[in-house]
Amino acid sequence: MKELKVKTRFVCTKCGVSSPKWQGQCSHCGQWNCLIEEVLTKAPSFSHSNKRKVKPQEPALLNQQEYQSKTRNHTGMTELDRALGGGLVSGSYILLGGAPGIGKSTLLLQMAEGLAQQGLKVFYVSAEESLQQTSLRAKRLNLKDKHNIFILNETSLESIFHHVEKIKPNVLIVDSIQTVQLSELSSTSGTISQVRECAGQLMSFAKSTETTVFVIGHITKDGQLAGPRLLEHMVDTVLSFDGDPHYHFRLLRALKNRFGAVNEIGVFQMSSQGLKEVSNPSEFFLEERKETLVGSVVFTAMEGSRPLLCEIQALSLRSYLSIPRRTSIGLDINRLHMITAVLDRYLNTGLSQCDIFLNMVGGLKITEPAADMAIAKALISAKKQKPIDELSCFFGEIGLTGEIRACTFSEERIREAQKLGFKKIYLPVGNKKHLNIKKIAEKVQLQWIKSIKDLDTD
Repeated sequence: MKELKVKTRFVCTKCGVSSPKWQGQCSHCGQWNCLIEEVLTKAPSFSHSNKRKVKPQEPALLNQQEYQSKTRNHTGMTELDRALGGGLVSGSYILLGGAPGIGKSTLLLQMAEGLAQQGLKVFYVSAEESLQQTSLRAKRLNLKDKHNIFILNETSLESIFHHVEKIKPNVLIVDSIQTVQLSELSSTSGTISQVRECAGQLMSFAKSTETTVFVIGHITKDGQLAGPRLLEHMVDTVLSFDGDPHYHFRLLRALKNRFGAVNEIGVFQMSSQGLKEVSNPSEFFLEERKETLVGSVVFTAMEGSRPLLCEIQALSLRSYLSIPRRTSIGLDINRLHMITAVLDRYLNTGLSQCDIFLNMVGGLKITEPAADMAIAKALISAKKQKPIDELSCFFGEIGLTGEIRACTFSEERIREAQKLGFKKIYLPVGNKKHLNIKKIAEKVQLQWIKSIKDLDTD
């Protein structure tokens, strides 16, 4: 009997483009050493009785379609509902990514309990843990309602769909997409072809049956989701679950959401009983802040539509090096260079001969330009050793000519600072026309800043 010839191709792990032969650089995205070999020959397909039968849809005219709002199911976790845009949408396809051991499985298992308490069926498929390990995790988390939660240890996607047809769950959780595989493909699990085909099958299942599907995805060493970029385009929502390993809190951030706002965050705290929600993260990040500290400034950041108070600390020391040292943790180092140059040019602070250390307390990472004024004030305070009023809050963008530019969501930032007892708000003059000054000035004192020279007078 003639043996079946094995055909292979080389697929780029960055962009997914295939090539008939190996080459050092991808011709599409330009990345080096990113082509891997995959086998194209298919194994004998499984029987037709095991294949899912999906009824094809007929095309319809757009003007004959009536809008029907998607029903949302609350997960029982307010912070998770916030990141999802208000709850789970029926038929949505959600990807959750994060570092190993960050708490992805714990989060979805606690979500399964909240959904089960509402009478919804949840099917949790773990391809990485045995049934005993999953049940041990549920016992540690002290899950109360386990009647509507079904668990399975399986790596074959055909077997998973076979059990799905029997259980008919409202929510399907697959942990993880890199460990399941189709028998039609002879390549191993985790390869580009397996991840792409399995994700496509799960997407068609979610849309045809109105079942909410959660998949957990691994990440690479540089923090990107493993697998083809097509995976992120397929899903409706991409959630990133991350946190500093030296702190107990975790941030759940929506990187993509077809049913809600992008960059919404949910804050959790890891404990021995699982993840606990942090209802007031601003107070959580400022609880250890001392009074009248030199170089310590409170900044009102915006994460999606959520205001968040955080502490920025600066330290300035005389440098004995020909090139002074610049260190920034949690903030963009390029903005530190720019603000230092502007302060030297217009205030003659002498920071160009100093070593500067900048830190965002709590392990947060802030990228928005509205943090410029807070950074500048912290640097001025650290250089001149002048303490800052503990009840003051800053936000505003700095231009290269030293002007302070207006920023968005000023009313939300002021309201959050006011809620935590801050009495004086420093903000750009350009935001004056967007605020109801009479109403706000009754509760807090507004300090209008036009240029960085106004920061040095106080």
